[in-house]
Amino acid sequence: MKKEQNNEKITGVYQAHPRGFGFVSADEEPQDIFIGEDDGNGALQGDTVEVMILKAPAGKRKEGKVVRIASRGITKLVGVYHSRKHRKYGFVVPDNRRFLKDVFIPKEKSGGAVTGHKVVVELTSYGEDGRKPEGRIVEIIGHMDDPGTDILSIVKSYDLPMEFPEKVQNQAERTADRVSAADMAGRRDLRGWQMVTIDGEDAKDLDDAVSLTKTGEFYELGVHIADVSNYVQERSALDREALKRGTSVYLADRVIPMLPHKLSNGICSLNAGEDRLALSCIMKIDGRGNVTGHEIAETVVCVDRRMSYTDVKKILEDGDEKERERYADLVPMLENMERLSRILRAKRHRRGAIDFDFPETKMILDRSGRPLEIGPCERNTATRIIEDFMLLANETVAEDYFWQELPFVYRTHESPDEEKMRSLATFINNFGYSMHIGVNEMRPKEIQKLLTKIEGTPYEDLIGRLTLRAMKRARYTPQNTGHFGLAAPYYTHFTSPIRRYPDLQIHRIIKDNLRGRMNEKRAEHYRSILDEVARQSSETERRAEEAERETEKLKKAEYMEERIGETFEGVISGITKWGMYVELPNTVEGLVHVADMRDDHYEYNEQRYELTGMHTNRVFKLGQSVSVKAVGADRLTRTVDFELTEKGESENGKDGGKTNRQ
Repeated sequence: MKKEQNNEKITGVYQAHPRGFGFVSADEEPQDIFIGEDDGNGALQGDTVEVMILKAPAGKRKEGKVVRIASRGITKLVGVYHSRKHRKYGFVVPDNRRFLKDVFIPKEKSGGAVTGHKVVVELTSYGEDGRKPEGRIVEIIGHMDDPGTDILSIVKSYDLPMEFPEKVQNQAERTADRVSAADMAGRRDLRGWQMVTIDGEDAKDLDDAVSLTKTGEFYELGVHIADVSNYVQERSALDREALKRGTSVYLADRVIPMLPHKLSNGICSLNAGEDRLALSCIMKIDGRGNVTGHEIAETVVCVDRRMSYTDVKKILEDGDEKERERYADLVPMLENMERLSRILRAKRHRRGAIDFDFPETKMILDRSGRPLEIGPCERNTATRIIEDFMLLANETVAEDYFWQELPFVYRTHESPDEEKMRSLATFINNFGYSMHIGVNEMRPKEIQKLLTKIEGTPYEDLIGRLTLRAMKRARYTPQNTGHFGLAAPYYTHFTSPIRRYPDLQIHRIIKDNLRGRMNEKRAEHYRSILDEVARQSSETERRAEEAERETEKLKKAEYMEERIGETFEGVISGITKWGMYVELPNTVEGLVHVADMRDDHYEYNEQRYELTGMHTNRVFKLGQSVSVKAVGADRLTRTVDFELTEKGESENGKDGGKTNRQ
């Protein structure tokens, strides 16, 4: 344990908090280091800083002081411009609430912006010596009230590339519209196989198809993935742009694709009734879900039908006679798919795979981008079938290439931090639950057992969310260290080369291997590039996730603006010293500020994640059901504010925190 007096310095990245304090994340530290408001030394969001540890209490978060700013993390910001009449300057209020200072803009560097414009500002100074940061406007996005400006501002703030360079577009336009006989030469012809795509109704880039036959107790499952690498050659303009983007980004009102539409919606999309090139993983599976044999092959496929999750759900779950008649020739295969899906899921459960079943958000917007409906995405039999089949293909391909000892990109997920898990174990003891933590080892089955025990209890969300927070992020690496959450010793991303660069990268490796071209020179080439490919892919994935999350928060705030004064039932999803977050059944989350809890003075218990009234002893805890009224929503800060209603306050002391999800 580092002591204050040794003055050891740690380098990490500074994360500012809107309330003035911050945290520094460093690779060698299991927990972020707390930086008090007076100890930031001018550090701004994203800066790489040197920190001196001030306090290192046993079992608690370390506290430190920034002693040096090694490099600045932000060079451009998006915000709202405000001009000062009769003065020769204006200023930009950043959208990023972690960047705590307004940016001073001299009149001659305003680029013609007027008050209310959303702009991109390039920083020319960072506010050293107590002065404001200064910058110049390099782009006017539009007026803050114009439709689409809100999401475009998020796109710009995360520096997501919108338009494809001309060279990339030209290369895409030269791509053939049809598969030629020369393309098919040497490939296994599967066009006679019965196969379908199963996706969302509005999906246009269909990169996976599935087939299934059953002989005796054995299933033969085919997972057929679009052979994007046939059209995106290594080091081409298309390839360089795909690596730069790393992933497609799915925002509320648009998709920013990794590849141009000519490819992703055209020749690389497994459209029904059209010949397409694929890489297929064909697996023989016994009645307990074990893969007893497999083949990975370059193939030609022709999908029979394009089906939606809704179609398949109607057939398998609802027994809809009209849908069953419409797809009569496919019903037997779909029913076998459902049986195999259950077998595979049961096998994963036996080995300890963790299933965090928190709902994703689905939004319906009108033409101007205004949210009409917000609610949780439905998980059903159809979505589970595809999820189970893709997981199995990814595991099978990863294990095959691991034992061939070839350079590869794996999807890895490390064991949780032991200190965080011990804190969680201590916490859940308060609710009568326990979890075994071995010495220097944490098994996913222990977490799975815990989640099974709490299923349907008042504390399901509470413990589930805290467990998720204790887990590390999955990432891409050239070294296989296994996937903790899936309890899988081998895992990769093979199934989505249209929208994820790592999948495209490993398709090239597989094809070189299948064609006998994987000599030592070629293997060395891959070894030399895969570290950077994995690192960049992990970073672009994080960027996409953050942009998607911010877009969701923006549209949720806009949705709640029209519902101010309405009352809702919700569940406490987070508790801090400044209040408690309440999540509604439609996935909208808002803050009940402790200052607005006027019936008592509430103290925050960090060990139990509770707020306790000093006079009434009323307790609010995670997972508890409450009634709230919407009192504020702000699109700029992307926040929603709630107040407890009298009904919610009186119930809290009685019901022990029943959730809405029993």
